[in-house]
Amino acid sequence: MVPFSIDPDKIILGIESSCDDTSAAVLRGQTLMSNVIASQKVHEQYGGVVPELASRAHLQNVVPVISEAIRQAGITREDIDVIAYTRGPGLLGSLLVGGTFAKGMSQALGIPMVDVNHLQGHVMAHFVQQPGEERPVPHFPFLCLLVSGGNSQIILVHSPLDMEIIGKTIDDAAGEAFDKCAKVMGLGYPGGPVVDRLAKEGDPRTFHFAKPRIEGYDYSFSGLKTSFLYTLRDNLEKDPLFIEKNKEDLCASLQETVIELLMEKLERAAEDLHIDQVGVAGGVSANSRLRQAFVDYGERSGKAVFIPPFSYTTDNAAMIAMAGACLYAAGRRSEMTDAPYSRITI
Repeated sequence: MVPFSIDPDKIILGIESSCDDTSAAVLRGQTLMSNVIASQKVHEQYGGVVPELASRAHLQNVVPVISEAIRQAGITREDIDVIAYTRGPGLLGSLLVGGTFAKGMSQALGIPMVDVNHLQGHVMAHFVQQPGEERPVPHFPFLCLLVSGGNSQIILVHSPLDMEIIGKTIDDAAGEAFDKCAKVMGLGYPGGPVVDRLAKEGDPRTFHFAKPRIEGYDYSFSGLKTSFLYTLRDNLEKDPLFIEKNKEDLCASLQETVIELLMEKLERAAEDLHIDQVGVAGGVSANSRLRQAFVDYGERSGKAVFIPPFSYTTDNAAMIAMAGACLYAAGRRSEMTDAPYSRITI
């Protein structure tokens, strides 16, 4: 399943705190024993994540979340062999909480730790197994479309330790486009899930928005957002109730445009590189229309497509533990002096 041996009895504690979710998970080898997530509702009233509030909430949540993950796994702290934690990218204050706790726990228990790139964690979520089941996983090399509120990337995954970004957004991310367009419609935050829900009741052919043409496999969503805003502005001048009367069709048309942009580049990359294994990861991979687009693409092209369970789409520690298991098996270790980073590529 991976090009080096992961000890099936090795117990890995994963800690994720890159943004506004505090999560801890326990893996035995590649098998998930627990995955606990504490989400922060405080940011909804501000229409986005407030970094200072996020770090304070992590301070409150980190101990009970890790304790609950250990309890649900049916182990003790002394049973843990390795600690894997998110080092970045993300909010520095949030990363400091998880990283500092991981370092302290590593020292106290006398066990090694590994730092994980959050983006690589999303890709490696495909390899987490549930007890008693054998979920199909991608073979290397494969393409992974990583889409979230902060990232839109096409990644050529050569191995768990060798990932190459071949396409990325040059401005906004797909998830950011959903959230910002939802915000101007007054749909609240986070907007992506609301757009997905309303789109199911709308007609995606009602409105047409700009689809920027960018060279290569890169993306751009700023022009789409501008086109969407102009559509609202022009129609609201004629009818102040335009959004309320058309919100389902607006959401469906917006969603379809975003997904067409994402899939066009991904499909072209798969054909150009002769890759027959394609996956999706990140928060936007929870979008029902995107998941269906992957299913349709697999049936149409004959390629193997991999869609993560919903519990692995948002930020979670299971993916961090999985990436950490691969890093540990490959001989990687972290130092106490390793500092978090807010920005970095794979």
